[in-house]
Amino acid sequence: MKEKVEIDIIILSYAQTDELKTVTINCINSLMNSEDHEEIKFNVIVVESEKSIKPFQYENTQTIYPDQEFGYHNYMNIGIEMTSAPYLCLCNNDLIFHPQWATEILKPFNQFIDLSSASPFCTLHHPKMGFKKNDGPKLGYRIRNEIAGWCLFLKRDILRLTGKPDRNYKFWCADNDYSNTLWVLKLNHMLVTSSFVDHLENKTLNSQTIERQDELTEKETIYFDKKWKYRTGQDWVLL
Repeated sequence: MKEKVEIDIIILSYAQTDELKTVTINCINSLMNSEDHEEIKFNVIVVESEKSIKPFQYENTQTIYPDQEFGYHNYMNIGIEMTSAPYLCLCNNDLIFHPQWATEILKPFNQFIDLSSASPFCTLHHPKMGFKKNDGPKLGYRIRNEIAGWCLFLKRDILRLTGKPDRNYKFWCADNDYSNTLWVLKLNHMLVTSSFVDHLENKTLNSQTIERQDELTEKETIYFDKKWKYRTGQDWVLL
C-alpha cells in the first residue's frame, strides 16, 4: 500500500474585512479539494493577524492568533515551530490551488535527490515571464521567476542548513532573502511548471494605508542590503 505523504501548510491571513476573510476561505477550500486525502494529507496552520475574529477557526485548519507583532517571517516561524512533517509549504492567503498541484510538485523531489526547494507555476503570472505550462522543471533562483515567494515548497530538513526564516523581515525582501540563502548554500530550487497554484496578487497589502504599505515594503530593503552586502560584496545577488 502506498504510504500517505504529509505536507505542513502554513498560511498567513489578515481578515480585516469580510472580503479578505473570503480570500482565505477560498484558498483553504481550493487546497483541501486539490488532492486525494488517502494519498496526501495537508496539516494546515492559519496564522491570523485579525484578532477581532478570534476564536474563529477556518474549516480544516488550526487557526492561531499570535500575540506578537506582525512580521511575515516571524509569523511563518510560529507555524513552522508547530509542525513536523517532512515537507513544508509557506503560503500567502491569496492563492488558488489547482487539482494535483502537490502530486506534481512532489515528482521532482522524488526524481532529484538533491532538490531542496520548489515553487508551483502561477497560470496568471508565469506566462508573462516567458514560462510555459508543463514545460518541465526549471532550476533557478530569480525572484518572481523560478522562486515564487507567495508559495514556497521545501524539505523541512533544509532548515538545519538555512535556519528558520530571518525574523527581521516584516514583509518585503523575504523572498529575496530566501533566494540568496539557497544560492549561497548551493541548495537547488526549481519552478515546477506542471504544478499549478495561482496567486491573486497582493489582496491584503493593497488594502492597507499608504503609510502601512511603506512600512511593510520599502524600509525592508535597508536591512536586506546591509545583510547581503556584508556576505557577498554586493547588495542584490540575484535579480
